[in-house]
Amino acid sequence: MECEFSRHEWALILGGSSGFGLATAQKLAAHGMNVIAVHRDRRGAMKNIDPEFDKIRASGVQLLTFNIDALDAAVRAETLDEIAKTLGESGKIRVLLHSIAFGNLKLIVPEKAPDHSAITALAKALGQDVQTLQATVDQLFEQGLDPLEGLASAPQYSNEVFIDEEDLARTIHSMGTSLLGWTQEIHRRGLFASDARTFGLTSEGNTVAWKGYAAVAAAKVALESIARAIAVEFAPYGVRCNVIQAGVTDTPALRLIPGSLQLKSSARSRNPMKRLTTPNDVAGMIYLLAKDEAAWVNGEVIRVDGGEHISGVTH
Repeated sequence: MECEFSRHEWALILGGSSGFGLATAQKLAAHGMNVIAVHRDRRGAMKNIDPEFDKIRASGVQLLTFNIDALDAAVRAETLDEIAKTLGESGKIRVLLHSIAFGNLKLIVPEKAPDHSAITALAKALGQDVQTLQATVDQLFEQGLDPLEGLASAPQYSNEVFIDEEDLARTIHSMGTSLLGWTQEIHRRGLFASDARTFGLTSEGNTVAWKGYAAVAAAKVALESIARAIAVEFAPYGVRCNVIQAGVTDTPALRLIPGSLQLKSSARSRNPMKRLTTPNDVAGMIYLLAKDEAAWVNGEVIRVDGGEHISGVTH
């Protein structure tokens, strides 16, 4: 594939070992951009991650990896010092992607018991045992039979532990405002390219209330606000900032959300393309926005969802 970026240009991906971050790292590398992947994974997980990093190296670019806590200010400073030494005088960060998925997924209040009247009535009409029928419905729903969503068991949440202020603060920092700290520190060291692009990731949860998503939703709203401030105040230094709002995507982060099966089912049902968004869909947009031709796009929330957010279709 044609090399479209200078050999001195780098992408710094926060959360670069899975999901959107990994897909973006591989996409940019395929087009000639060097990659710095910052991630936090257990040693046992590396047997699956290392082959993905090998794909980046196979693109013929340089790859630096840091398995660290990107949210620790002291660790961040040490990491950027090491990055600066490696990049030298000529190396510059063209792309910064914030793809950190570390948030709290608790309810804010106990949930009332779900309504089982529909499955109970159906079981009675069919002469079936309710529990057996429910188990069959749940199994088929998990296998992707989306029309059964209304009969499937409701997501299970803890009715004993709920979001508190510390949970909110930690989630807002990790998935939202930490973008600013990295941006400021990169700029302070003079590591940004003269035409740099920074990106955050948001979701439909920025305006739609999903159960158990309150802390993450607050973080996404904070991220969007921070991104607008970066877009304005860093513009004189050649740094653009945009936020990508992906459609529902089957990532490791989504699978941690109670009710992720319902979210995926609903998204497939109403998406005009009848499929979920993929990490590669998002990586493709970030690649396009990293090109010279996209230099005038700044301060935007850009939806990458195949029309999911505008569709009223549910079948």
